Amino acid sequence: MTEEVTKQNRIASIDALRGFDMLFIIFFDHFFNAINVGVGSPFTKAVAKQFDHPEWFGSSLYDIVMPLFLFIVGAAIPFALSKRKQQDSRLSTIYIKIIRRFVILFILGWIVQGHLLEWNIGTFSIFSNTLQAIAVGYLFSSIAYIHFKRNVRILIFASCLIIYTLLLTIPYVPGVGRGILLPAKSFAWYVDQLVFGKFQDGTQYTWLLSGFGFIATTLSGVFAGELIKSDLPRKKVAFYLFIIGVAGVLAGMLLGIWHPIIKKLWTSSFVLASSGVCFILLSLFYWIIDVKGNVKWAFPLKVIGMNAIVAYVLSHVFNFHLIAEMVLYGLKQFVGDFNYLVLTIGGFGILYLILWYMYKNKTFIKV
Repeated sequence: MTEEVTKQNRIASIDALRGFDMLFIIFFDHFFNAINVGVGSPFTKAVAKQFDHPEWFGSSLYDIVMPLFLFIVGAAIPFALSKRKQQDSRLSTIYIKIIRRFVILFILGWIVQGHLLEWNIGTFSIFSNTLQAIAVGYLFSSIAYIHFKRNVRILIFASCLIIYTLLLTIPYVPGVGRGILLPAKSFAWYVDQLVFGKFQDGTQYTWLLSGFGFIATTLSGVFAGELIKSDLPRKKVAFYLFIIGVAGVLAGMLLGIWHPIIKKLWTSSFVLASSGVCFILLSLFYWIIDVKGNVKWAFPLKVIGMNAIVAYVLSHVFNFHLIAEMVLYGLKQFVGDFNYLVLTIGGFGILYLILWYMYKNKTFIKV
């Protein structure tokens, strides 16, 4: 099988990277916090802090989770919406699939963090979740991929960053002023208040104008997917992914001197820096898995990555920590301060068994 034919198949590194990203959400954050609870050393505390979001400015390791999710969705678009598939399908059919996915992701976001299942209009939030950010990024990035050439898409990417930066800098916020990038003081937060009113999520995060950043992050993934799908030798692809990633991180840090990196606002500097990290991670996974052919180690990640949406929704709707406690409660007398760690590993194990069973039976839930 030639390299060109192989590239048209599912890219194993993308599935593994998606699984790696999901591990942060469904396991790593609780795991390192649980270790800190048990050990309580300055080192474990510092590590656990990397698996939590900073209060406002700057970034932690955990901050890469959400942009990587959007990035990977973008990277899959050139394969899902290839020119050949567009030619074989009516445009209306393609749009129905795109809009269907957009709607389902939004509804799942309401279920996970929008309090939809409470059936209480007083606690409902319209826009408050990673899945909904993915929905926005996916919708507009898919439209851009279908209708515009790469140079135009690059222009759209840059325009999103510039427009959003200007919106956070120039408009006047009543009672606050211009260009104030602080909690509950930015123009993006002000717009969310105006549009969502009592349905605003009540956190420091902003969503509506941050959509410019969500689109840009997803588009960065599209560029990565196009590079992988190109006819370039795989070694060159991995190299270019890495170089672009380093350039993105440096550009984000440079812009961050004037326009701070703030994940909760999804500032343009955050988009550049986080997208750069995503490129670097993809380059490493692509080099190890698709270039060197070392795939066996990534199987557990693939099991998670092939049903990432299922893993995400289940981990937020069901309390696997509590389920594990119902099964492993007898171990508490033996493990002491490490009981939280045992329950964390047990809860993850239960979720993983579900995902493994689905994988073994080729049950893949696609949104």
